[in-house]
Amino acid sequence: MRSEIERRLPEILLQVERPARYVGGEYGLPDMDKPCRERVCICFPDKYEVGMSNIGTRILYHMLNDTDGVVCERCYAPDEDMAAALRERGLPLFSLETKRGLTEFDLVGFSIGFELQYTNIAYMMDLAGIPFYAAERDESYPPIVAGGPCVVNPMPFADFFDAVLIGDGEKNLAELTQLHMRCRRQGLSKQAFLDLACDLEGVYVPSRDNPTRRAVVRDLDRAYYPTKVLVPNCEIVHDRATIELFRGCANGCRFCQAGFYYRPIRERKPDTLLRQARELMDHTGYDELSLCSLSTGDYRALKQLTDGLKLEADKRRVKLALPSLRLDSFEAEIYEDTRGASLTFAPEAGTQRLRDVINKNVGEQDIRASLISAMERGVKNVKLYFMIGLPTEREEDLQGIVDIVRSVKDLHRAYGTSKLLNISVSTSVFIPKPLTPFQWEAQIPLEAMLEKQAWLRERLRIKNVRYNWHDAYASVVEAILARGDRALAPVIVQAYRNGCKFDSWSECFDYERWMRALETCGVSADRYTREFDEDEPLCWDAIDNGVTKSYLLAERHKSRAGLTTPNCMGDCNACGAAKLGRCYQ
Repeated sequence: MRSEIERRLPEILLQVERPARYVGGEYGLPDMDKPCRERVCICFPDKYEVGMSNIGTRILYHMLNDTDGVVCERCYAPDEDMAAALRERGLPLFSLETKRGLTEFDLVGFSIGFELQYTNIAYMMDLAGIPFYAAERDESYPPIVAGGPCVVNPMPFADFFDAVLIGDGEKNLAELTQLHMRCRRQGLSKQAFLDLACDLEGVYVPSRDNPTRRAVVRDLDRAYYPTKVLVPNCEIVHDRATIELFRGCANGCRFCQAGFYYRPIRERKPDTLLRQARELMDHTGYDELSLCSLSTGDYRALKQLTDGLKLEADKRRVKLALPSLRLDSFEAEIYEDTRGASLTFAPEAGTQRLRDVINKNVGEQDIRASLISAMERGVKNVKLYFMIGLPTEREEDLQGIVDIVRSVKDLHRAYGTSKLLNISVSTSVFIPKPLTPFQWEAQIPLEAMLEKQAWLRERLRIKNVRYNWHDAYASVVEAILARGDRALAPVIVQAYRNGCKFDSWSECFDYERWMRALETCGVSADRYTREFDEDEPLCWDAIDNGVTKSYLLAERHKSRAGLTTPNCMGDCNACGAAKLGRCYQ
């Protein structure tokens, strides 16, 4: 079959858009012909441009290829023209490197980054000729596993997979791959392999429903990080070299799943990061270098690091790009000359009362001082990010968003050195996510979302202000999937059969198809968007992600009282993550 794919691929590439997505052979490709005892394929359920931008899969891909006896390949979700061409010719979905069908691999993994990718799991399995449910796959199919950020609550898609990797893949994927090699060498069955996999840290086997604790790489300075990476064949979403400063976040924003999931907080030393940056710039030829973390401004040696990076980048004529900074961590000296004349801030809420509810820990004076500093340095473009539908939100909180925008314009008139200021305002809809203090909260009704967006649209008709908003209908589906249980697996399959795929792409998302899928399967959306009782079991309780349920519940109660919790860069707040590893070690 592999030779048939290779033989017919040239004619297919002439018929599809962006054929560079499917040819492979990128600069920096690892050795695919080395002695191999285990061949793995990492699947990313989105297009090439998105998947090639994902740092997590990049790390795991190169890590496995740098492992003796292991070859790792990639597969991305093909666009619909390629899918149609494969179906027309009776060809399966294949890997980029050697054009193998997915069933020809020893181990297949899916990296799942966000909820609206779930139907693409079914899409890729269907194209590969793989039954959707693990229970329907016999020994002729390789074990198929899942990982990525969405494993905080794997239950909606758990029945699709033989195993789900919870936590840092550098640890549990490496161990699982070695275990599978040993099991194959000993002639053990897939079921025997899964029995043994239950004993690995951070490996949840849905058919066994084994309690598991998230796997954590405790020392990022010693952790694997590739600096000889693939350079894509075409432009991708984040087309630049990237270094990862640290994992975790000390701030404790009560809506933020990532901030709690990636604890404990683990930093890389500046010397490690400078070395990685030099090697990435030298090996890839990228003209831009970016820094990756949940809150870059909280990296404790940011000034030292950026000073060193600027010197190295200037030598190579590479641009250093900083991501958005917290308002209270803005340091103009660091920020100057790294992003040109643009600035991105995320106040999240329009009033101090609501910022205290969500534990944003940003005061009015922080906002004012940071913006004045930016204006004095000639910022021409300001991007502001907010959330609507937050718990306890009132109309005055929405008015606060408008007031902040007007205050930015006033500060520009008083302190700005540029002649023109453009302001972009973006709002997303609050989605109650597992492993947050707001995991029990209700999502506001769809009608209320639309009303709030319309209210803001009308009041943000201000010169040089552009208002963008996240689709309310997609936010409903995302909330359903975020807190979903195993009853949603048939809904995901039905939604795919209804035509749902690439749901995170606005032009592809279809709310009505999702609602029909829920109705067909006899599942109510309100089951997942309602307020949860604090004493009811949560389907993700079997997964120990580190932060304790009692801590999250206490934070919820503090939010209702308008009480904040300081960040944990100083004193530990005893969230429970320390049992996985000490913060800032």
